[in-house]
Amino acid sequence: MSEPQKGTDIRDMLLDAAGLSVDKLPMLQIIFDRMATFCADSLRTLAASQAYYSLSHVESGRIGDILEMYEANAVAGIFHAPTWDNHIIVGFDRDFIFSMVEVLFGADGSEPPFDDERNFSTIENRIAQMLFEQAGKALQASFALVSDTPFKFERQETRMDFAVIGRRNNMAVAAKFLLQALGRGGEMFVIIPQSALTPMRQVLSRVISGESNAGDPNWSRQIRTEVKKASVPLRAVLEERSIMLDEVAHFKVGQVLELQATPASRVKLEANEQPLFWCQLGQTEGSYKLRVEEVFDPEKEFINDLLSS
Repeated sequence: MSEPQKGTDIRDMLLDAAGLSVDKLPMLQIIFDRMATFCADSLRTLAASQAYYSLSHVESGRIGDILEMYEANAVAGIFHAPTWDNHIIVGFDRDFIFSMVEVLFGADGSEPPFDDERNFSTIENRIAQMLFEQAGKALQASFALVSDTPFKFERQETRMDFAVIGRRNNMAVAAKFLLQALGRGGEMFVIIPQSALTPMRQVLSRVISGESNAGDPNWSRQIRTEVKKASVPLRAVLEERSIMLDEVAHFKVGQVLELQATPASRVKLEANEQPLFWCQLGQTEGSYKLRVEEVFDPEKEFINDLLSS
């Protein structure tokens, strides 16, 4: 047997050979608990009924063995973590997707749970993609305690043998979460190759807080003051409509364009082409005015577009 290179810690060599022990990485439990909280918080803005995420357990195993349990019963999202130079998998089982559809579309739980072995529909796949994007944000915010890396969603797969992130016999850590809503639920899972976590094993082996050292308070105060002085143009949009270019080409001076909007229609308030609020149009002392009623929520608008399409 060759001798270890000078400067190499024999303990690191033994850890690399034996793989990671989840029991010796307490920060993983904290990170995944935070992920469950972030996922639940993001769902509250979309659903009228309460939905709860909870971390079930964290385990290690071979990637192929973990995925095999979900074959023909789940949809998987493949994410790239560029800082780690690795890919990870986030997945939702069939019960999770069916429960989430009922939650997002306003069901009250009076109907029996949907149970069908059919393929996922187009709307269900689109909802899954939206949930994958939320999960990526939750992962990034949770792992920020130990590593600042984005999780870029690349694609989704319904066949687990296509959810390839390396050799199927490679070791990985799998976190499993339970969704509870409307008296039913489902399971979300996250699979991270051990090769991505090994460089972080020392920081994952001890519990650290999520608070960072405070910066210079005077500098922070000056930045806030200068930002507040910035001029921001606002635009109120009463109605938007798509028409053919040929119609625009035949516009004439004095032509009247009819709108479907009424004085009771909501007005979208924008800044720098970014929607901010829904407002109510009014009039006072001969001038039009807007009353802010609701924050513009892009994910909620996405669901409304699905319902109207």
